[in-house]
Amino acid sequence: MNDKERMKIARGVKKAALVLKNARIVNVFTKELEDGDIAIQDGLIVGIGKYRGKEEVDLQGSYVAPGFIDGHVHIESSMVTPPQFANIVLPKGTTTIIADPHEIANVSGKEGIRYMLRSSKASFLDVFMMIPSSVPATTFETAGANVSVEDIAELALEDGVLGLGEVMNYPDVLKGEQTIHDKIRLMQPRPIDGHAPSLKGNDLNAYATAGVQTDHECSTVEEMLDRVRRGMYVHLREGSVTRNVRTLLKGVTDKNTERLLFCTDDKHPEDIKAEGHINYNVNLAIDHGIDPITAIKMATLNAATCYKLPRHGAIAPSYYADLVVFDSLEKIEPKAVYKRGTLVAKNNEPLIDAPTIKDATVSDTVHVDLDRLDFTLKLKKNTVKIIGLIKNNITTKRLNETVLIEDGAYKNDPEQDLLKLAVVERHKGSGDYGLALVKGFGLKNGALAMTIAHDSHNLVVVGDSDKAMRLATEKIVEISGGIVLVKDGEVEDALQLEIGGIMTTKPASKVAETLNRMKEKVRAMGLNPDIDDPFIQLAFLSLPVIPDLKLTDQGLFDVNAFKIVPIED
Repeated sequence: MNDKERMKIARGVKKAALVLKNARIVNVFTKELEDGDIAIQDGLIVGIGKYRGKEEVDLQGSYVAPGFIDGHVHIESSMVTPPQFANIVLPKGTTTIIADPHEIANVSGKEGIRYMLRSSKASFLDVFMMIPSSVPATTFETAGANVSVEDIAELALEDGVLGLGEVMNYPDVLKGEQTIHDKIRLMQPRPIDGHAPSLKGNDLNAYATAGVQTDHECSTVEEMLDRVRRGMYVHLREGSVTRNVRTLLKGVTDKNTERLLFCTDDKHPEDIKAEGHINYNVNLAIDHGIDPITAIKMATLNAATCYKLPRHGAIAPSYYADLVVFDSLEKIEPKAVYKRGTLVAKNNEPLIDAPTIKDATVSDTVHVDLDRLDFTLKLKKNTVKIIGLIKNNITTKRLNETVLIEDGAYKNDPEQDLLKLAVVERHKGSGDYGLALVKGFGLKNGALAMTIAHDSHNLVVVGDSDKAMRLATEKIVEISGGIVLVKDGEVEDALQLEIGGIMTTKPASKVAETLNRMKEKVRAMGLNPDIDDPFIQLAFLSLPVIPDLKLTDQGLFDVNAFKIVPIED
């Protein structure tokens, strides 16, 4: 369309392609409500006021907000491909995401990232990729690939790449290690995401000095305020396990909301369907006393400003027509969602097809040397370090307990609420594995195994007997990755994740159904009721950048000391 025609439409002289009539428009610039029409042409908003359209939709006074933006999410954590992911979040009002594909990158490197870029383009969702900065996350684990400075320079030229993904290896940043600083410098002045739980004082100053601009790992108000005071943006996260929104809202005021936004980070499809996506974060904020328009602004304009997306996050001329229609400011339940002026969801259902995206470069990724695998935990002393779980968090605590030993090896005592935990290298078939003990998981008479194990995604398995753990591991290898539950000596249930061992091309509804079924079975086997999601809880027990104790294929890892430590105390 030429400029003359466009100006005629914007001035109301000529009809727009689509006009949403009689809307109550959420203005995130002035934090007020405007009554009027929204004129849309070629996917853009061209005017607000009184307009005529070739197509007109009478909203009859419904509210309209900008499409929500998830400021930090790993699509892979939904266990479905980007088109399927789009089909579960678009009905919830999320129209744009800032995605970090470091899960698939840890499995398949550059080709995994390219797969995510290609498959994301097959969806209506705007997906902006942050190139992973820390693959592998540390040198104390075995990943399937490495993303180098040279790889980042190459990938930075790809369409859809926005910035640098979460800089998790903050100890190397603070030490001035050249590689991580080269990665940061290479991507500047693009957005640089952070990941620095508990960092404070001059160490936080140094982290920000390096160029890191955001953090989604705040679990206390003090941490949030420290980062905002240093000019950083903070994501208020609400995932399937890590839920920080309620806590952080206690520190939200009119003086600091400009630097706050929302994210989900890791959220399973059954939780998205049941609770919502970013609209759930917004509703939590409203429930806890935050002004509804302020909460909407945090989910829209703040995120767009943080990530330098000039046409996203607001309802105004020249902005994308990404819109959420709903009836109440007290609880936002989208009844219609528009993406670039196209109706993509209505009454909580997607209106678009999700194509199946397959790629040989991200298949056949599970390689375990079963002959060398022995779950016997040999001990010389009966006082050992234990991984202790913390409610609603992926952080753990270090415990010290006395355990039973029989014939020089650990013997399970059901009274102690301890389970054996193993992380088995599955990328190269090296035969390496680490063993530890975890307290508070609560599984009885079986084992749970997955090839989702952040961030290197080796095979993680927890159980109360070596036999059950072995059976679960063998089944995982047989199905080329996924989740397996063993009960009473038999495979009870399984979800195949054939793409990188972490995703499937199956519809999100089928995945959600399977996960719900398996979750109930795990609960019936004695799962600790404080654990909302056993799969995410287990997956993060191998992440060696989140305190205090974690397990990798190389052994028990003390995050605070940042080294492998013996299990015996």
